[in-house]
Amino acid sequence: MVVAVEKLITSDILKPARYLGNELLAVHKDWDTAAIRWVLTYPEVYEVGASNLGHIILYNILNAQPRQLCDRAYLPGKDLAAKLRETNTPLFAVESKRSLTEFDILGFSLSYELGATNILEMLDLAGIPLTWRERQGSRGAEGQGGRESTDTQSTFPLIFAGGQTATSNPEPYADFFDFIALGDGEELLPEIGLVLEEGKQAGLSREHLLLDLAQIPGVYVPQFYDMAEDGSVHPRRPDVPKRILRRVATPIPAYSIGLVPYVETVHDRLTIEIRRGCTRGCRFCQPGMLNRPARDVEPDKVVEAIEQGMRATGYNEFSLLSLSCSDYLSLPAVGMEIKNRLKNENISLTLPSQRVDRFDENIANILGGTRQGGLTFAPEAGTQRMRDIVNKGLTNEELLRGVKTAWEQGWDKIKLYFMIGLPGETDADVVGIAETVSWLQRECRGKGRKPLNFNLTISNFTPKPHTPFQWHSVSTVEFKRKQNLLRQEFRRIKAVKVNFTDVRISAMEDFVGRGDRNLSKVVRLAWKLGAGMDSWYENLDRAFGAWGSAIAQADLDWKYRKVENGEWNLFHVETQKGKEAEDNTPLSTPHSLDIPLPWDHIDTGIDKKWLKEDLQRALEAAIVPDCSFEGCSHCGVCGTDFGHNIVIESPAIPKFAGEFVPNTTKAQRLRVWFGKQGNMALMSHLDLIRLFDRVVRRASLPIAFSGGFHPMPRISLATALALGATSSGEIADFELTVPVEVDTFFRKLAHEMPTDIPIYNVEQIDLKASAATQLLESAEYLITVAALAETTPIQWQNWIDTIKAKEELWYEQITKSGKSQLINLRDRLFELELVENYNCVAESMSSVIRYLGSYRQDGLVLRPEQILFMLETVAGVEFQLLHIHRNRLILGV
Repeated sequence: MVVAVEKLITSDILKPARYLGNELLAVHKDWDTAAIRWVLTYPEVYEVGASNLGHIILYNILNAQPRQLCDRAYLPGKDLAAKLRETNTPLFAVESKRSLTEFDILGFSLSYELGATNILEMLDLAGIPLTWRERQGSRGAEGQGGRESTDTQSTFPLIFAGGQTATSNPEPYADFFDFIALGDGEELLPEIGLVLEEGKQAGLSREHLLLDLAQIPGVYVPQFYDMAEDGSVHPRRPDVPKRILRRVATPIPAYSIGLVPYVETVHDRLTIEIRRGCTRGCRFCQPGMLNRPARDVEPDKVVEAIEQGMRATGYNEFSLLSLSCSDYLSLPAVGMEIKNRLKNENISLTLPSQRVDRFDENIANILGGTRQGGLTFAPEAGTQRMRDIVNKGLTNEELLRGVKTAWEQGWDKIKLYFMIGLPGETDADVVGIAETVSWLQRECRGKGRKPLNFNLTISNFTPKPHTPFQWHSVSTVEFKRKQNLLRQEFRRIKAVKVNFTDVRISAMEDFVGRGDRNLSKVVRLAWKLGAGMDSWYENLDRAFGAWGSAIAQADLDWKYRKVENGEWNLFHVETQKGKEAEDNTPLSTPHSLDIPLPWDHIDTGIDKKWLKEDLQRALEAAIVPDCSFEGCSHCGVCGTDFGHNIVIESPAIPKFAGEFVPNTTKAQRLRVWFGKQGNMALMSHLDLIRLFDRVVRRASLPIAFSGGFHPMPRISLATALALGATSSGEIADFELTVPVEVDTFFRKLAHEMPTDIPIYNVEQIDLKASAATQLLESAEYLITVAALAETTPIQWQNWIDTIKAKEELWYEQITKSGKSQLINLRDRLFELELVENYNCVAESMSSVIRYLGSYRQDGLVLRPEQILFMLETVAGVEFQLLHIHRNRLILGV
């Protein structure tokens, strides 16, 4: 059943266009013909989820499967969540507007240790029990072995999680999910879909269906495994694997093209993956360990996907994505090829954090241009010794060469990432961060150039499962002391902005991320106590309080204190060994490296023995070379299960065709009349401007650009329309570099516009004519107004006549400066008539009123709500404005 959301998704909630599900390239498949119906549910607000590349790729892949349908859902904002609870309306999928309970399977992305509370919030809003036991319908009776007897014929969807956090250590979240998808999902999810389809046709019980799924490599079904007293996990039945393989897939760039939201998202651009996996071997880096082997994408496929994607989406920016973009040898060639092909379209390229040792003039050329983007490097540590301990593979000389190259190529501000609390770190290493930044500034000085600015993010090291540093820990007291030490050092350095990560959240991430199944009750309690959206700064205090209380209520505060106090510190032990030999004092030895860990049953491909050996190499500050380009490090990944490194040699770098030069030629001006109907009424004015920019690009219309540092397309909307209002009379001016037939322009523009933004008319105007925004004189509206009392049609007509008969209706208006002034609204009203009466509720009548009023850019405007003020003044009755429709804008000569 489709959820009636019309009364929920209204202009009074923040960014209502988030929930429309009508984005460009959204896939709408027939509900009735689908055998398996998925929902990919991203447990963050729409702006984060809709721009996540993995979310887009899996959505496209699932919808490409026969007989499979995939819809989407996101964490609703507080305002919509409150409405859902007040009206007892279940959370819905954005495209079909169906309740999540109607689908066969719901998949959540879990990429952050504290993000599970958002998942519980979404399940609760959907009316779905939070744990797999509850979904199976526990009868409360004791079965064999003291376990609860369950009804496996549950009608609820299967709930699963995937993503980096779910893959690395699913145990803290095991109670909530029917199964976990480990590793890459491109091949795994279609396989799951086939098993579900066969099981549904055969009428399998929930338990038997999950047992079939457990046979798929990469599927972990927690209910078929038990936790031992030491936290380790073992099968409870013989027909499931002891260790579950992480899945590995090759990136397919074509599936990255899709979902162009109407609202501005966090990553508001086309993103194409160029390389998956990283073999640099940084010992703190979980993604680098979890995504091996490294797999390059063929350069021609990258170029083809970018060119097709930019044409299909209309974006003016694209990003090349990898854990280490600079290690993609074809990066300069691919970037230059695309830059040359799209040279005349004001397209810019962004890259995530890069290897500073590989940054050179070739990469600078593909990043530079009219809209030069930001530049981010991650030295991680401030001294050579620390960079060797973490196996960063970066020397001071390479760091300086990369930063200096960026400065010489025109960058005046660079972002740097550092970490504190790394194993073996001394105060000299901490101070070395400030000394390194100061040294870089001194080396990058020149006449006529302002000092090089740095924006630093200094995070607290958090040990992660499946890394050589998974046995290490640092106390929060030490983190705070080291942060204060750096604050003192940076007070003496100018042109540097320093941001520190909150120590409390780092400790909480450590506690949850390396926890066992006992933490499921903590996660649930934290959600009940209000934890959510924990990655957003404004909620940190509330989130930390909720997590702290949850830990205490679960009687695990003793364990959390161990994390806060630095539970393990192997490097500290090393420094004590000599002292023990001399005075026979007992050594505070760490936990044995051989004790079982809660995530040992997850087979990532990396041998645990190799992790121990690499930890020992870290103690000796020994470097392990990158096996993509040098000899094998014998980590255990390469083989039949996980494949091998795929490194593609770079093609020749094309000759640089020059930077984009904005074409400011004004050969033709066209004036367009258009409407804003249906769901598009919930699109903001800024989003509408962005839409026109993309539509013009997709239609390949020769739009002129402004000059300056940020060239903008010469598209000018006459005025804004209130959010939620509809219109059939909006106006926009377009300036073109070459003349286009009016009919051709009309056809191309209308073809690319959403159906709810119809194009009514296009006229050519003189190049020297004033812009529509300067010619505005008046506007005609149809407003629907309800009286909050019993009324008659005769009364309505009398009120209209009374207003028209008056010469003065004074209204107190507050200016932008806060001053009060009286204005005569009657002077601004030109026409007023009653169009229609109808009863909307018992004893209440609504009317449609047409009015023509002043609408000038100097502030002489008659607004719809001021018509209500006039009505209330003459009638003595309270009114409610139900809807606004702008019929037309009238321009002066």
